[in-house]
Formats: sequence, C-alpha cells, structure tokens
Amino acid sequence: MTTSQEELLPATRRALLHRIAVAQAEGRAPSLVATVVRGGRAVWHGARTSVDGHGPDENVQYRIGSITKTFTAVLVLRLRDEGLLDLGDPLEKHLPGTGAGEATVAELLAHTAGLAAESPGPWWERTPGSLRPELSDVLGEQPFLHPVGRRHHYSNPGYTLLGALVEELRGAPWEEVLRREVLEPLGLGRTSGAPQAPYAGGWAVHPWADAMLPEPLEDLGRMAPAGQLWSTTADLARFAAFLVAGDDRVLSAESLREMRTPAAPAEPADVLDGSTYGLGLQIQRRDGRLLVGHGGSLPGFLACLTISVDDDVAAVVLANCTSGPLTSAVAADLVRIVAEAEPRIPEPWRPLSQVDPAMLELAGQWYWGTHAFVLRVTADGLVSLGPLSGTGRRARFRANGDGTWTGLEGYYAGELLRPVRRPDGTLDHLDLGSFVFTRQPYDETSSVPGGVDPEGWRGIG
Repeated sequence: MTTSQEELLPATRRALLHRIAVAQAEGRAPSLVATVVRGGRAVWHGARTSVDGHGPDENVQYRIGSITKTFTAVLVLRLRDEGLLDLGDPLEKHLPGTGAGEATVAELLAHTAGLAAESPGPWWERTPGSLRPELSDVLGEQPFLHPVGRRHHYSNPGYTLLGALVEELRGAPWEEVLRREVLEPLGLGRTSGAPQAPYAGGWAVHPWADAMLPEPLEDLGRMAPAGQLWSTTADLARFAAFLVAGDDRVLSAESLREMRTPAAPAEPADVLDGSTYGLGLQIQRRDGRLLVGHGGSLPGFLACLTISVDDDVAAVVLANCTSGPLTSAVAADLVRIVAEAEPRIPEPWRPLSQVDPAMLELAGQWYWGTHAFVLRVTADGLVSLGPLSGTGRRARFRANGDGTWTGLEGYYAGELLRPVRRPDGTLDHLDLGSFVFTRQPYDETSSVPGGVDPEGWRGIG
C-alpha cells in the first residue's frame, strides 16, 4: 500500500506524530503504530518504538481483539441481505439447541441479548481454545445474566454464537467464510486468524517498573469470531474506508449505515459518556463529533479503529502491550487534529439536473400549531423537514412513488408524510403521522383537528 504523506500539511503531520509519541512514551508501549484515512485512503502513517532502528511500518501485524466483532457483524449482515435470515429471527430458528436461542440475531449483534460478558472457566484470552471445544463450553450452564433485549451488556460469547451462525448457514468455518467474502474482495491480504510475519510480539509492561513480560499467543478456538484476528494499519485503513462507503461485492452502503445506527438501550453511564452501540460498531460523541468504530484488546495488544463520517476522517491505532496507551482516546485525537486543522472542503453547490414541480409545491415554510418548520428539497432526491430556527424534531423523507413520503430518522422514522389536497386539487396541508402542518399557524382555511376559533387571533383588552 502506498501511503501519501504529502496530502496533509506539515504542521498537521507534526501534530499527529506528537500525539502518538506522547501516547507511546506515557503509555510505555513497546511500539505503537497509527494511520489516518481521509477521502477513502490512507494519507498518513506514524510509528514509535522502544527498539532502536527501523520502526514497524503499515504492514506489520498486530492483534486487533474485538475489532474482529465488526468483521463478524459484516458477515451476518450479508446473510440478512441475501434473505437467509432476518435480524428479528430468534437464534433458535437457524442454530437450534444452544440454550440461548430465544435471543434474536439483532440482539446478539447489539449486545442486548442478556448474555454474560465472558465465558466461564479459566481466562479465555490466555488459555487454549481447545478448553472450550463446544458452544456449551463457551456459554456455560447459565448463559443469561439479564432479561433478553432489556439492556446493553457487552458479550463475547454472543459473538461466538454469531460466528457459529455464519458457519451453520454457509457450511464452512468462520475464518474461511471471512476470507472468501470480506478479506479477499477488499484486498485485506494482511488480515488473518493466525499471525503472519512480520508481526509484533505481545508484551505485558510491569505497572511499577520499566520491565516487560511476553504474553502467550493463544488460538481462541470457538471464541475466534469475538477477537481472533491479526491485522495491520494498512488493512484496517482500507476496512475503515469500506465501513463508510460500502462495497457492493461485500456489503452495501445502506447496510453499513444500519450498522452505524444505535441499536442498544444505553446505560445511564453511557448516556453521560455519550456512547452507545450499533450492529457490531461502537458509537460515541467526542469533542463535539460523532465517532463510529470499534476498540479491541487481548493480552499483549491494544487496538482502535474510529471514524468521523461527517469529517470524512478515520484513524487506526495499534499497540503491543496489555495495558498502557488509551488507543480509543489517541484515535479520536488523531481524527480531531486532522478535522480541525484541515476541515473537509465541501463539493461545489450545483443546481438539480431536473426539478419536479410536485416537490417544489411542498417546499417552504409550514406550521405545526404555532411551531415554524421548513421543508426543503435536497440534492439527493429527498425532502427534509425541520424547525425554521433552534432545535426540534427534524428528519429526511424518501418518496414512495405514490405521492407520499416515509421518514428516515429521528422521531419521524418510518412515519408517513402525506400531502392532503382540497377538492379543487390545491394543497391544503401536510399530514405527518396525524400531525397537521399548515401554511399559516392554525390556518383557518385548512382542516385543523379541533378546529380554529372563529374569532381568530386576538390580543388582550
């Protein structure tokens, strides 16, 4: 992979290098590598290492831990898009006999299935996967800790079940399916289940002394879909670009937007932190911007991939230590540095190639009661409805082809927007899920539920 350093300004590149240098030094990481992605490709790579000489480049593998879950989620969404399952299906429909079959596919993806966070028995990340050869060994006798669907509780066994689901419906091992359906089409040739040279060794750094201990590198066996993979900053840069734009050979942009949409009820602490979870992707608000991606850790390794879709900037940070630098904070800072120093330049405004008179008739100012709203026709063929000023309910709407529109987000997601006409064909009002929007506040010439006082607007006197 050719990485262009020149696309970022020298001051930006120095700020990025400074941030990872501080992270490696203060976090006492044997090595730390990072990449920034902008416009769909890597534009910067940096590395810091405790070893004199050549530092690790963008093709050195590190273990990425739970970033693996996002790869597994992509496989599950592919099955959904092919019609082989529905996200609302209980697991039992496709993978019977697990003892956790009442949880739905979507609940497993969003960590709302109520399953335990970890597998019972010895610490699964530091012991051979052969100790857990069956799903029953991963789940234990009491897999559920919470009511299904009620709360977000991160679960590694849940993603083991999703990996088993992929194997059941594809009739092949999880890693083989992943390589054939995701890694090879996206050109992720340095992402694998087992390490492939050159790769970094995993280390534990003593908390109170500058001493190190090598960590064991275990094959996770059944737990592989939750955290097995090794990858590089170059491969994860390509994967980050895919998570934004999609690739019809793997997964559509629309399905990836679904993955990036919150799907889990947030805990009170999560509300305060501004974090939630989608379908295989973590979502957080940091420094005033929305970030999506995933973190990962296994003994000896830390990893984070994070994306600001609005800024068109992503960052990958990998380190080979059990604890130390906060890779999620470093990755978020790398995104912030680029987004603030070199903000995205918007595409030039261009008029529509053609204008639908029926859409123009809807455009303009509307009132819901006394609240002023404006409906705009957007360049992508949608219409948007939002407050004329300040905050309030807003949404985009997609045409249904019959003169009605369906809400795409927020309070009005899935709700029907219907223009209502008078007998002479002129536009009377908009009906949005029974709410009436009129051209004037409580327009006496329109059909307003409850009617309009015949004496009209008045003062006090």
